[in-house]
Amino acid sequence: MTDPQWRVLVPEGDWPAPAAAGAASFSVVVAAYQAERTLAEALRSAFEQTHPPLEVVVCDDGSTDGTAEVLRGFGPRIVAFRQPNGGEAAAKNAAVKAARGDYVVVLDADDVFLPRRLEALAWLAARRPDLDVLTTDAIVEAVVDGVGRDVRRAYHPGWRFPVDDQRAAILDRNFVLGLAAVRRERWLEVGGFDESLAHTADWEFWQRMILSGSRVGLVDEPLARYRLAAGSLSADRVRLIRARLTVLERASRRTDLTPHERSVVAAAIARERRELTVRLAQAGLEYGGWEARRRSAAVVLGRGFPPRARLSALAAVASPGLAARRRRRRSVGTTEIGSGLRVPVEGPDQREI
Repeated sequence: MTDPQWRVLVPEGDWPAPAAAGAASFSVVVAAYQAERTLAEALRSAFEQTHPPLEVVVCDDGSTDGTAEVLRGFGPRIVAFRQPNGGEAAAKNAAVKAARGDYVVVLDADDVFLPRRLEALAWLAARRPDLDVLTTDAIVEAVVDGVGRDVRRAYHPGWRFPVDDQRAAILDRNFVLGLAAVRRERWLEVGGFDESLAHTADWEFWQRMILSGSRVGLVDEPLARYRLAAGSLSADRVRLIRARLTVLERASRRTDLTPHERSVVAAAIARERRELTVRLAQAGLEYGGWEARRRSAAVVLGRGFPPRARLSALAAVASPGLAARRRRRRSVGTTEIGSGLRVPVEGPDQREI
């Protein structure tokens, strides 16, 4: 088969002719917890690749539902093992340690790969062996009441993939789509995911990878379906913002940052703190009275907040009950999913988007 002309976004570097296209091996690694409803589809997508994986390794992270039965249904086609529940980071680390491929490709148990994803990753790995992390674009699918709706591409004008100064970029935000292929020896060398972090362990991991010399390349094609569900951990904005602040504050204590990189971290911390203040004010409307006024006043009196946020907070200071009713009316017929996305929900007067 002739090489496809994949669109790519990659840091500057040489494009040597590959010694043998697709010579690197790829292990698909899956962390599964309470995944009986989605796991089979995810695993089937790994086996339906035009470039077959070396193996599919699944760590059952102490599930108590039917996840084990789903795994047994795949028999010897997969490498499966179980460990006591230790969280997503621990399960992914365990799967990587059990894998044998040159690259490990993360597949979350509720996502799916499109058939040519490993083919594209292998193509890029063969031509840019200097890149330790490879990923692709994806279709973001919102799942509401069990119904999936395509929302947008993962990479879009508000979340671009940088090719220049990836050190500063990863300190500003997590630009790596988590369904990434990582050179296994580098994963182990930097220590894998920090298992003490319940959330945003992936961002902290990419920071360690990139700040210690790794670079990331993107095949700019939507070759996976990345699913976000209402009620998922990603939807808990306050908890997620606090987790991001933990990662940023840890990064600010590194001794190997340039002055520019330190300014990037400081700006990111200030941005997340503002976002946290706004989210706490919005949550405070549910309490009403003095608590709502106190939280909203922090936005009115704070620095760096956009005019719209200040006006909303000022209205809440004046009348918390009215502000709460207005907010509920604005959210009727929608739900918040993932990274602040609001999508319509099916109802008497709603249709699928």
